[in-house]
Amino acid sequence: MKSYRADSSLQKEWFVVDASGKRLGRLASQVAAILIGKHKPQFTPGVDTGDYVIVINTDKLVLTGNKLDKKFYYRHTGYPGGLRATKYRDLMANKSDFAFEKAVERMMPKTTLGRDMLKKLHVYTGPDHKHEAQNPKALDL
Repeated sequence: MKSYRADSSLQKEWFVVDASGKRLGRLASQVAAILIGKHKPQFTPGVDTGDYVIVINTDKLVLTGNKLDKKFYYRHTGYPGGLRATKYRDLMANKSDFAFEKAVERMMPKTTLGRDMLKKLHVYTGPDHKHEAQNPKALDL
């Protein structure tokens, strides 16, 4: 029996996802699976078989429980004592697209292939996007 190995010449589709009213983590994991290509029967772990995803309305994402006040986004300046923490309440109010991108990025493979897959993600805070020419299909997750 021969094993199947997809090549990167597979047809890639464009999907648009409306994030209004959805939970941040659940939506991020579903989008990551589409970017990786796990929804396709031709999925091969070492090949980029995923599709392009456009996420709109990230300003209307929901965090359940007390995560808005108890969850922090950490970054380091590179200097001693340079750890900076931002509450997710402030992060979601000011940069909700960045918060969603980081959530998806942390669910992707930590390799050069994973970084290439992440380039197929396009995130917007409002309902408008600039990818109408690709004719994206609406995807309800």
